[in-house]
Amino acid sequence: MNIPIKVKERIQLGFKKFQSVIKNAKDNDVNESNTVVIITDMLSDIFGYDKYLEVTTELATKSGNYCDLAIKIDNKIKLIIEVKSIGTELKDNHIKQAVDYGVNLGVDWVVLTNGNHWLVYKVIFAKPVDKELVYDFKFLEMNLKQQSDIESLFYLSKEGLGKSTLEEFHAQRQALSRYFISQMILSNGILENLRRELRKISPGIKIEINDIKNVITEEIFKREVTENEKAEEAKKLILKVYKDIDRQKAKEQKKKGIERSDSNNSSLENNSNEINNFE
Repeated sequence: MNIPIKVKERIQLGFKKFQSVIKNAKDNDVNESNTVVIITDMLSDIFGYDKYLEVTTELATKSGNYCDLAIKIDNKIKLIIEVKSIGTELKDNHIKQAVDYGVNLGVDWVVLTNGNHWLVYKVIFAKPVDKELVYDFKFLEMNLKQQSDIESLFYLSKEGLGKSTLEEFHAQRQALSRYFISQMILSNGILENLRRELRKISPGIKIEINDIKNVITEEIFKREVTENEKAEEAKKLILKVYKDIDRQKAKEQKKKGIERSDSNNSSLENNSNEINNFE
């Protein structure tokens, strides 16, 4: 990832400064309100937000509660930050509280932190509402010589949020998740390729796609990666992609005003097979 030099320098300088601030705060077990003050300064010095214009404190939710901090850009809330005292271990009830604030305010991204430990959640607005831990880090354990650690801070920065790098990182994590990859392996195109290769190894043997699929689902994959909500979400996403491909190709053919060639028909047929396989 290419992080602008000025942004990288700001992150590095701010990180160095707040290493000692967070350590001292932890040693002195500062309370929640003081931790909020530290986080507000971090949002400015490390993450690049204007703490007077873009950082909102005690934002009211529809339920009548107040979240500690929110990032507001162009009059739109982009990020909710729920803060606990630096000595507080972040637990499930804290996570629920933070996510509930995001749900109430219709915000996709929620951060729960005690100053040292940062948890970054994606709110999934489905029925029922769900959440996904996209990544987390411990500030005092970071090493900015590691590119991944700099990127962890950059995703939450004004520049990173503005470029949707957090969304892109989440999409990458999804694409490489065991649920997504398992559903891709079970897609018709991949199974067809497997059958073709198996026929090369065992010519003359009758091998059906369903036979391969059954071996994969019953003898290779664990049920947890094929039979749960995340697997269903991955399946729906892949199905949507194939449908989008079909629609786009149909539009292109209509625009050109020519009949589809046999090769295009074959390509579209493959995508249709993928759709039928998932439905």
